[in-house]
Amino acid sequence: MFQRSTVIASEVLLFLALQWFIDTSATLKEKKRNFVIASSIALSPGFFIIDHIHFQYNGFLFSFLVLSIVNAKLGNHIMCAFWFSVLLCFKHIFMYMAPAFFVYLLSAYCIKRRSFKSSDGICTNFKLLLFDTVKWYNLLQLAAVVLAVFSVAFGPFIYYGEIPQLIKRLFPFSRGLTHAYWAPNFWALYSFVDRVLIQLAKRVPGFEKLICLLLKKSTPIDYSHADSLTRGIVGDVEFLFLPQIQPQHTFLLTLFYEILSLIPLFIRPSYERFLGAITYCAWTSFLFGWHVHEKAVLLMIVPFTFCVVQDRKLLMPFQTLAAASYTSLFPLLFGSAEWLFKALITFVWVVVFQTSFNEVCHFSTTMSRRVGAFDRLNVIYTFMLMPMCGIIQVLNIESRNFLTLQRLEFLRLMCYSVYCSLGIVSSWNSFSWLYFLDDSVWEEKNGDKTDRPERPERSLVNE
Repeated sequence: MFQRSTVIASEVLLFLALQWFIDTSATLKEKKRNFVIASSIALSPGFFIIDHIHFQYNGFLFSFLVLSIVNAKLGNHIMCAFWFSVLLCFKHIFMYMAPAFFVYLLSAYCIKRRSFKSSDGICTNFKLLLFDTVKWYNLLQLAAVVLAVFSVAFGPFIYYGEIPQLIKRLFPFSRGLTHAYWAPNFWALYSFVDRVLIQLAKRVPGFEKLICLLLKKSTPIDYSHADSLTRGIVGDVEFLFLPQIQPQHTFLLTLFYEILSLIPLFIRPSYERFLGAITYCAWTSFLFGWHVHEKAVLLMIVPFTFCVVQDRKLLMPFQTLAAASYTSLFPLLFGSAEWLFKALITFVWVVVFQTSFNEVCHFSTTMSRRVGAFDRLNVIYTFMLMPMCGIIQVLNIESRNFLTLQRLEFLRLMCYSVYCSLGIVSSWNSFSWLYFLDDSVWEEKNGDKTDRPERPERSLVNE
């Protein structure tokens, strides 16, 4: 009761932050959009499953993220930095978003953008760039705020000499690449391919030699570690056919994609591009990070919710991501009654907010045939989530009566993980295309020229 009541009490901060976001609306159309965004976060199936049942405190943490985003929207860069610093000190997993916040605040608040002409040579140009384009007072303000927050949080650890122990606990690379239940990311697909190769090598004569020849591996293969991906032992992950993945590999992959996303943000630090950058950074960390928890799907869904209304082309990747991510949380709950609850609340959320976002998204006049074709594929993918979940639930129930189904328990979890990861990876590809190659999505929408015509006598706010 104490744990659940504290979750409910702390989540009030999230509701207050979202209400403030709605109150910052300048027009009725913007208020309708902000209301849909806020209500989709407040009623998120992820918060119901993870917080309200597992009594974690994600809603409380995401309230600080919402506060920092709203301050960025209002141009309060100091408070944006303050709230995000507080968030980092509460939960270090949000560090994946930190590069986007740093580049945005540096470029938008600390750099004076001007075009200067000088014929005095390279030294004069360098002097102008260093001393005339940097707003040193703003930079010092930001640095002071961030350092003050981190001093309060980490000062006691520094005083007692516990920083090495703290770092060891914050970054536990001794854990394996994946959980026993794989988070639906790129490494789930990678692990699945290795499992398929193992089964084929065991059953198809000559297949093992062929694969070892193609992958330049020594033969014979030691199958004694074949279950290391599925038995849930910490740090016990070994691929038999595919190359082994080390923590530095995941770090370099994540860093590479994050740097790519920061370049356009630094060049044009708009609020719209900032939302896209923090979404992309969180998404990349989820796909390629080390020992990612399936509950980390909220890291990309929440910021994506804020930017999805910017353009109709973002809507289908968002819907695919949300449907696949929330479905991937189903194995966290067991039992028939709980399954019915999680399936019903997720289905209702998808239907309600697919309709709502479709009403308030900026209507794009540049929709291509490629986008339309991918939309249809995403609809088919989302629709197939329902029979997949239903079949797996029937198998879970019948496993009480059949020993064979009890032995294949991980196979049912693998179906969730692999199918959901396909949707999350494909929606990331679509989002990447729009982020890097379609600047119209990230332009500030002035006026109502890009909006779909209003339907008469209809107000989502009143409804």
